[in-house]
Amino acid sequence: MERVVIGLSGGVDSSVAAYLLKQQGYDVVGLFMINWHDTTGTLSGDCPWYDDRMFAELVAKRLDIPFHVVDLSKQYRHRVVDYMFSEYGKGRTPNPDVLCNREIKFDVFLQEALKLGADYVATGHYCRREVLTAPDGTPVYRLLAGSDPNKDQSYFLCQLSQEQLSKALFPIGDMLKPEVRRIAEEQKLATAKRKDSQGICFVGKVDLPVFLQQKLKARKGDIIEIPANWEGFKKAPHHTITSEEKTATYSPEYLSALAEPWHYTPQEGQKVGEHNGAHFYTIGQRKGLNVGGKPEPLFVIATDVERNIVYVGQGQEHPGLYRPALHICPKEMHWIRPDLAMKPGESRRYSLRIRYRQPLQSGTLYVTDQGGYLLFDTPQRGITAGQFASWYDGEELIGSGVIDR
Repeated sequence: MERVVIGLSGGVDSSVAAYLLKQQGYDVVGLFMINWHDTTGTLSGDCPWYDDRMFAELVAKRLDIPFHVVDLSKQYRHRVVDYMFSEYGKGRTPNPDVLCNREIKFDVFLQEALKLGADYVATGHYCRREVLTAPDGTPVYRLLAGSDPNKDQSYFLCQLSQEQLSKALFPIGDMLKPEVRRIAEEQKLATAKRKDSQGICFVGKVDLPVFLQQKLKARKGDIIEIPANWEGFKKAPHHTITSEEKTATYSPEYLSALAEPWHYTPQEGQKVGEHNGAHFYTIGQRKGLNVGGKPEPLFVIATDVERNIVYVGQGQEHPGLYRPALHICPKEMHWIRPDLAMKPGESRRYSLRIRYRQPLQSGTLYVTDQGGYLLFDTPQRGITAGQFASWYDGEELIGSGVIDR
């Protein structure tokens, strides 16, 4: 009998995943991860990890499966949280959930599971895995979107490798969330009515500036408003792609120009307020600016951490929020399907995503010696350095990379 070690998180998804694995005849073992002890910046009312552990243990008892606890907080701090602090300090916005899956759940946790004799590790992610056979007889693992369009979590796994996928199982990937809740209630699992977790993976919901101030100092600086009719918007090569251009070949220089972020100077706008540190803000952010009295809400359109300036613009349609392309450094290009990896000079049409829950966008991936360029058919709102861009062929996630600019 094959053994599956499932990460029991104390939530309903992993609980039902464990139940389904047992029904399928696997030897199921529950393993709960402690990844965070510090409560600095955690919002009141958010359940700390010991509540999660209690629920996970209740589920394991109900399902009559062994239950183990492992403390991975040192590795989590080193591999995920320190990376977060470093990226925010550079004025970038990381995605800790993607890092957590690559570095913790399918690496450190996987090693702990193997110590327990695991053949596979399982999670409660809403995504699917398929196995193909290559011409030479070797298995090829496909990562597919979850069947529930409202819960598809494949994006969070966009950095996994073939080796990691070879050991992974996603038991609820072909189910809808209401069905998962129904099974949990039918089986009288303690997590049946428990709310889904939110916030940073394993840390929970946090007041981000307070959380980041553990390492990043507050520094007063200016908030500068850039008008929507700023001259720079008219001069830059930022446009919507026509049908004829979708298959066009562009020079690396032109692609680089398209992917260049907007650059402003304080003289080109007007000071409208002050902030406590440009590194606490991200593009597209609306809350936390504390500047009122404008006809439309203000949104962050750029940050300059060196000069400690936050640039803002009025309204959701401000031109500074939109860009047609982004760049990924060569070393950050990751292919879940290495057999489909592109070489410099190649381009391919894909469906693209730059954040979780964003509807897939049409566009083209161009690979050059300078890395990858994603050129969208229509300009995208809130392209943010440090986040992950991913590319899909139909429902299959093919690859991803950290947005450089």
